[in-house]
Amino acid sequence: MTQAHDGPEDDKPMPLLDHLIELRKRLIYALISFFAVFFVTFYFAKPIFSFLIEPAKHEGYRLIVLDIFEFFFVTVKLSGFVALIVGFPLIATQIWLFVAPGLYRQEKRAFLPFLIATPFMFYAGCAIMYYVVLPYVINFMLTQYAPPDIEKTLRSSDYLQRVLQLVFAFGFAFEMPVLLTLLIRVGILTTASLKAKRRYAIVLCFIVSAILAPPDVVSQLALAAPLLAFYEISILIGGWIEKKREDQDEKAEEAASS
Repeated sequence: MTQAHDGPEDDKPMPLLDHLIELRKRLIYALISFFAVFFVTFYFAKPIFSFLIEPAKHEGYRLIVLDIFEFFFVTVKLSGFVALIVGFPLIATQIWLFVAPGLYRQEKRAFLPFLIATPFMFYAGCAIMYYVVLPYVINFMLTQYAPPDIEKTLRSSDYLQRVLQLVFAFGFAFEMPVLLTLLIRVGILTTASLKAKRRYAIVLCFIVSAILAPPDVVSQLALAAPLLAFYEISILIGGWIEKKREDQDEKAEEAASS
């Protein structure tokens, strides 16, 4: 009976040219996935934009267009961004199909949960931004700083830019526990190092939120809060990963000694 190999490509090396051909194929598939979602989004851009402006309409604001080509470029920008978000799992799948043959089975089992968690956490961040943060930011900023006799009108392109900026910022923030736990899982980081650098991490979280979020205190604090929370959550998850790894190492040593 032949024993199955537990190695990259079953221990069969691939020539560099074959790697380049495979990489080109995966890039083509990723681009096809992106443009397929782009054109579908472009076709349904009006209901998607209506969905995005619902928080503003709920607060009593009206969106306007000031240029004949403005909404066309708004539609293109919206379609491209939605194509990146919705098509990300398809693009990530192509990246995985290119990388996976070079991994051991144990490495595949280690990376697969993080591959699944990445889009899930990004979408969770987008949902929190849309349903919780965005209505509060719209109402607070215009109610706090605008005189009551000013008409509640927003420019569509400016509104979309702020919304997309918040989507990217909160999607990025919700990826922090995935990234940190992955680095702990592969041994690049440890929970001890994260605890030792906690003061620097707090400062970095506020710097990142100041860069990614719109230039208002409410948005920046709303982004810094989950960043800090996810940093602490990553330490807790990392401690569980390290404890599990120590237990496995102890069992392997006991099995080797016996």
